[in-house]
Amino acid sequence: MNDVTIRAAGQAEVDAILAMFEWLFDPPGYTPQWWNVERAREALAEAIAAPTSTILVAELAGGDLAGVVSAYLDLNSVRFGLRCWVEDLAVAPSRRSTGIGKALLDGAKAWAKEHGATHLELDTGLAREDAQRFYEREQPIATGYSYSWALERTGRN
Repeated sequence: MNDVTIRAAGQAEVDAILAMFEWLFDPPGYTPQWWNVERAREALAEAIAAPTSTILVAELAGGDLAGVVSAYLDLNSVRFGLRCWVEDLAVAPSRRSTGIGKALLDGAKAWAKEHGATHLELDTGLAREDAQRFYEREQPIATGYSYSWALERTGRN
């Protein structure tokens, strides 16, 4: 892993990072129903700039990007305190099982702790068995199910 650096993404990298999201859409994943590249580009730029979120990238020694994680401080839970939510974690298919995912997750944990979060959470699809094995190896304090409902679209895609 000496050839990989975990660092905060910059605005100039938005398009390169956006392309990495395609890795999440490959089976067993899927393209979200309302995926819109322009909206995603705006949201990514916003997440890079906001003080309550971060986009971390895994940069190889040659400058290529091999992974990305997005983390957001999203709510101050009555029961648990300030939560950091990992929304996306993706590693280049050719670089999986090389420690990049762990380095990205550790980077998100460190960022969350530095920003006052008491815990970090994420969810993953039931079909993502490889991801589940990885997360289990990282010894979460709890596991559970996550449910989603599609809501009626508004003017903002």
